[in-house]
Formats: sequence, structure tokens, C-alpha cells
Amino acid sequence: MRDYLLRGWNSIDPFYYTCSRLDYVIKEKTEDNKSLFRVRLTRYQGHEVTLHDGTVIKKHDLLLKIHLHNVRMLTDLQALNQSKMKKALFIYYNVKRELPILAHYVKKHQHSHKIKGIIGITSLYKGANRLGFEAVPIRNVCYRTYKKLAFSPIYFIANTSSKDPVYLFMSKEALMNKYYSTI
Repeated sequence: MRDYLLRGWNSIDPFYYTCSRLDYVIKEKTEDNKSLFRVRLTRYQGHEVTLHDGTVIKKHDLLLKIHLHNVRMLTDLQALNQSKMKKALFIYYNVKRELPILAHYVKKHQHSHKIKGIIGITSLYKGANRLGFEAVPIRNVCYRTYKKLAFSPIYFIANTSSKDPVYLFMSKEALMNKYYSTI
């Protein structure tokens, strides 16, 4: 059943990509030049957040919203007949490998000077702090519930339990300091 859902999702994904205004972060000098991240600029709509480095994210600040290419990630995970811990490590190291590419994308973006940081929404945030992200709870109950429902197919296909989704933030300065020079 999970295989059929994943195949169906894989066939719908190009349509979703077109409608969602997402862009691929392109990797240079590789055969598969599309990154695990798909991104778009967004104006932040949540409550004010102060990050550990002192960056204050306010309503309407320009952020780069990151989306993991879930179909691709889940397809790779299906091939791994491993424990949940090994699957979590697989995700962690794949995201870590892609962050320098994201840093270069942000640095070269035409609106780089306006981008305050990156944001993602996920319920897979264990270990995200080691990557430089800060997890911040989503205060709006309706939005949090909506995101939890939207993530339910991922939980089912990945065979994981659901947790409340959170915002993951990283300031542009933290991204540049940690990942820009690592390519």
C-alpha cells in the first residue's frame, strides 16, 4: 500500500511543484544537479522570534522557506530496509550535505541583502539544532493542526509517529558562518 501511495505522490509531485512556486536549489558540478531542497521567498506571518545569535524575525520579514523534496527522500528511505535510527541518520546527513549548497544559493540570490534567514516547517526536528536550526513551536493552533494533517501522508509512508510540527529557523548570518565556505 505504501509503495502505491509513494508512486501516486511521485506522479502528482511535478504538478505540485509547478503550483507551489518552488524553485530547486541547483547543485553545480554534479550529475543530479537538483538539491534535496526546494525553496521560495516568503514573508513571515508568525509571532516575533529572537534567535540565539540575536537576529529578530518579525512579521513580514523576508525569509527563504525551505521544503525538503519529500517524495525523493521517502523513495530513498524505502530502499533502506533499516531501523528508524538509521533512517533518521540518513535524513540528517543528507540535509547536512545540502546546507552548503543552500548557503551559496542564498549568497547569490538577487534579494540576498533582504533575506533575514531561512525557515522550514517540520515534525522531523530531532538533531536540527546540531545543524544550526532553532526549533520554535507554532503558536497558532489552527495552522499547527493544518500542518499536522498535511504531514500525515508522510507519517504513513515513512511509518513514523506524528509529532506537532515546529518552525525551524536559521539566520542568514548563521547559515553563512557555518556553511558558506564548506563547499
